[in-house]
Amino acid sequence: MNVKSKALSAGVAFFIGLGTLSAQTQSDSIKSKDIEEVVVLGYVKRKATEVTGNSVQLSSDKINTPSAISVDQALQGKSPGVQVNASSGTPGSVQDIRIRGVGSLTASNAPLFVIDGVPVINGNASASTDNSSLSTLASINNQDIESITVLKDASATAAYGARGSNGVILITTKRGKSGKAKFNLNTSIGFQNDAYMKRHGLTAGQKLELLKEALVNSYGKNYGVTLDNAIDFAAANGIDGGASLWTGEEYDWEGLLKRKNAMTSTADLSVSGGDGKSSYYGSLGHNKTEATVIGPAFERISAMFKYSNKLTDKLDFETSINGSWISQNPILEGGSFFSNPFITKVLMNPFANPYNADGSYNIEDIGNFTSIHNTLYTLSNNIVRNKMMRGISNTKLDYKIIRNLTFSTRFNIDFILNDYRNYQNRYHGDGDGTLGYSERQMSTDYTWVSQNSLNYNFRVGDNHRFDLTGVFEHQKYQYESLYGYGENFPADGLTNIASAGANDDASSEYSDWLNTSYLGMLNYSFADRLVLDGTIRREGSSRFAKGKRFGNFWSVGAAYNLHKDIFQETFNLLRVRASYGLTGNSGVGVNAYQALLSYDADYDGNGAAYPSVFGNPDLTWEKNKTFDVGFEFEALDRRLTGSLAYFNKRTYDLLQNVPLSRTSGFASQAQNVGEVSNKGIEAMLGYDIIKNDNVTWNVSANFATLENKVEKLALDGNGNPVNPSAGSSYKNTEVGQSIGYWFMRTWAGVNVETGAPEWYVNGVDGERTSNYNLAARHNQGTSIPKYTGGFQTGLTVKNVFLNANVYFAGGHEIYEQYAQFYMRTNNFTLMSYNGVEELLDRWQQPGDVTDIPKLKFAGSDNFHATSSRHLYDGTFARLKDVTLGYNLPKSFTNAIGIDGLTLSVRGTNMYTWTKDKDLKLDPETQANGYTTLTTPPVKSVIFGVNVKF
Repeated sequence: MNVKSKALSAGVAFFIGLGTLSAQTQSDSIKSKDIEEVVVLGYVKRKATEVTGNSVQLSSDKINTPSAISVDQALQGKSPGVQVNASSGTPGSVQDIRIRGVGSLTASNAPLFVIDGVPVINGNASASTDNSSLSTLASINNQDIESITVLKDASATAAYGARGSNGVILITTKRGKSGKAKFNLNTSIGFQNDAYMKRHGLTAGQKLELLKEALVNSYGKNYGVTLDNAIDFAAANGIDGGASLWTGEEYDWEGLLKRKNAMTSTADLSVSGGDGKSSYYGSLGHNKTEATVIGPAFERISAMFKYSNKLTDKLDFETSINGSWISQNPILEGGSFFSNPFITKVLMNPFANPYNADGSYNIEDIGNFTSIHNTLYTLSNNIVRNKMMRGISNTKLDYKIIRNLTFSTRFNIDFILNDYRNYQNRYHGDGDGTLGYSERQMSTDYTWVSQNSLNYNFRVGDNHRFDLTGVFEHQKYQYESLYGYGENFPADGLTNIASAGANDDASSEYSDWLNTSYLGMLNYSFADRLVLDGTIRREGSSRFAKGKRFGNFWSVGAAYNLHKDIFQETFNLLRVRASYGLTGNSGVGVNAYQALLSYDADYDGNGAAYPSVFGNPDLTWEKNKTFDVGFEFEALDRRLTGSLAYFNKRTYDLLQNVPLSRTSGFASQAQNVGEVSNKGIEAMLGYDIIKNDNVTWNVSANFATLENKVEKLALDGNGNPVNPSAGSSYKNTEVGQSIGYWFMRTWAGVNVETGAPEWYVNGVDGERTSNYNLAARHNQGTSIPKYTGGFQTGLTVKNVFLNANVYFAGGHEIYEQYAQFYMRTNNFTLMSYNGVEELLDRWQQPGDVTDIPKLKFAGSDNFHATSSRHLYDGTFARLKDVTLGYNLPKSFTNAIGIDGLTLSVRGTNMYTWTKDKDLKLDPETQANGYTTLTTPPVKSVIFGVNVKF
């Protein structure tokens, strides 16, 4: 029986909120929770002392970062074991998030996101990966979020079964509060710049100096080339790179492309209120943020309405609608494209004039200098934009059948409409060779989730409390897209595909999947001391073959509230807890298990099919067994709080492409064969240094370690482990090491007598060679940080407050991949393109001590090639946020008829410290560890006004 039929056999499934099966909520600040506080855990509500797992909950004030367009950006440094890196600083782009390391070799390592109890699709909504990404989370206004809970261990994530392996991030939006209508107006305006960008290209004068020297070093002896006649010699031989055409004027390409003090502004208005039986919350928001390179701004309009009503003594009703519209104008920064403005800023030949004599953009003779486009022109004359509309509808009913027995049902619809458009002009740039081209893709992501549950809680005697919950969940996802393309535009101003004169093309795409789950949860408490809980979830997914679609996932957990029996005079809270369980990862391709034919071939003008995927009907979930143990405490009248945890996460049945015999007609087959472990320690500590009516000062910190290790790999036909990194000149993967560790030649420096680059022959030390191919590759460390953490402090003196937090990561290395372009010591860099300022420190004569070899126009010394020379210590720390604010006195606000008025100024990423002083690009890389020429994270200063009335 397949997933769909099993779902139908269960009857019409209605949906309750798939919320946090949270464990012990740990505050990231010193602000303590009452140990009798009721914690909303999604399916159930429990006291904080009645849960057993590991999670961290952040309230709205901890994630309210105006410069963070999507909420995932605001998570950085707030929770131990959670690594958040900016894949791009372009407004609205996707962030890389890893919870407790990297567990999969080929499947998804991203956590599951849940909004108001509903699992949602998260990722890149853009149709083009070449351009900046567009995060679906950017559709959610941070001002509408009440809290975020990060679930990490099996006890906390097992309720999500096949999708809990990489952790779960629960987003809870705000709801109304009973009472008269209360309005809240938040407005802000500020400016942004690149947070860390120290990589600069040569000026024209500097490049001319180096070009002459390189020509003399290569041709001086045989052709009589000197510094005085070098350019004439090069021009006569067509190798001057436009130096002979240079007017002597310096052209500031970097300054022309950079938008200094890019503006950002927000305006958010919300209202909340209700009576004894109903409540409501409504909001309307607007965000407009410019990028730090020239081009149109990001813009979002969002709205939300949530309503709840106690219809009868037995029936409660709640519904919400969340809608947003986004416009993003991405830039071509997904690789080394000639119209990428960050490529242009560094690699553009500085001899080239951006403008003609009449002030128009130079697109005629720029080809005499370089192959790079005049990005000023392409940004002004091309059209590239993403538009996204998203609507989320969520409705819930709770019916109390008898005392302590409640039936709940929830139904959710999530609809995303994305419109991607790309027009490239017919004169200059990527569209030049086609007389202009235009492409457009419209796509829809449609998800509906239904869930119903039954909850029963009861007591046996005074000390035994039981809480039982059963849930049925059904989720369907559907994606459709329609794509069109055309070339050869006959006139200016025509940009739509209908006006194209040649090579019209169209295609479409469809994919879907289903998930069905049965969930049972038991929680037992003895005398508010001993807590036991268990979770079991049976989940089926259409991503796998019949007979392999269902898997069982489970967890067990225990906690003991020691402060009930011992140390009562010292501790307000002292708990020990442990959990163990199995979760899964279904983040594989929709058709990965199937043997497939492709129909994109052509045979004598007719369509043709060919086998393209071997398939594997035994393909199944990647699995994760996690052991977690720890304790937490509150002492000194809850002024001192802290926690310490150890985790051991073993991920097995990893998906890996295993080589097949060529007689099969296929190179490989996807199989479940690998195993990876992630181990570490997570700690949190907070203290109220001062706490009285006029002054409060608190500090808190979190710290996490991580050890990532490959335990098992597939074997090839000869019995040797299959290397998932095979073919990479940068990385390697083998048993006993971290996933994708850096594997390259070891830099030994520049020969002080000859100026030639050198590497160690054995890859470690000793004998050196200037022959790159004779040097052995060696393990150079991991791209996965071995430790991460954060530090926060808050000071309030009467009506003035000052808050700050720092994020840090370290123990890893990052690689400057673009060195292969601008760190060459020959004509590739010095003729058509441009080098970087470090080349000025080149070797010039015997005895020079430097790490830049002798410049030679002809030939190649492989200085730019992959080696530890371009590998840097990735350890860094960032002052993430500093906020200074003032709450106007009540006497003043009452006099003007409002409830509150707060003025604030906030700085984000104001300072970045790097351990490696030679690191010139932003240390906050994607999860793969490569620095990139993309929009870096931004440094911002934002002024805010909050009015309550």
